[in-house]
Amino acid sequence: VVFRLSCIYGRRQLGTEDQGWIAHFALQMLREAPITVYGNGRQVRDILYVDDVLDAMLLAMEEIDRVSGKAFNIGGGPANAVSLLEAIDCLAELSGLQAQVRYGPVRQDDQPYYVSDTHRFTQMTGWTPQISVEQGLSRLYQWILENTSSGALQLKE
Repeated sequence: VVFRLSCIYGRRQLGTEDQGWIAHFALQMLREAPITVYGNGRQVRDILYVDDVLDAMLLAMEEIDRVSGKAFNIGGGPANAVSLLEAIDCLAELSGLQAQVRYGPVRQDDQPYYVSDTHRFTQMTGWTPQISVEQGLSRLYQWILENTSSGALQLKE
């Protein structure tokens, strides 16, 4: 089984600008450091909390006879589609901090809109994401607060 994963995020993720951008945004806000958004910030991505990915993987194992040899798009789908600015606003609301957003030029290969079509996997297995954007961002933010040292925002020993 091949999973083509969209924007996965969740606990244990200490992201960077290019990989794990949601965690990176949260960490930058906590550092009171600027968040660089390339383009206008209205780019839309479907985000998927890590627990939902794990559920999909376990379900694929249970249904291996039906899904073996197939590739599936696994992401948050339309219900979990959010613009970069919406994600930043949600994190700001959770943290009580104001984001320092600075804008850079549009990156050449940055799609303005990407939302995974998970219909095929859902149809074959019944899987759908269970964690909403708000729930997932809250869980990520809480994990960061509980598991990083406030000074450098690195994992606690």
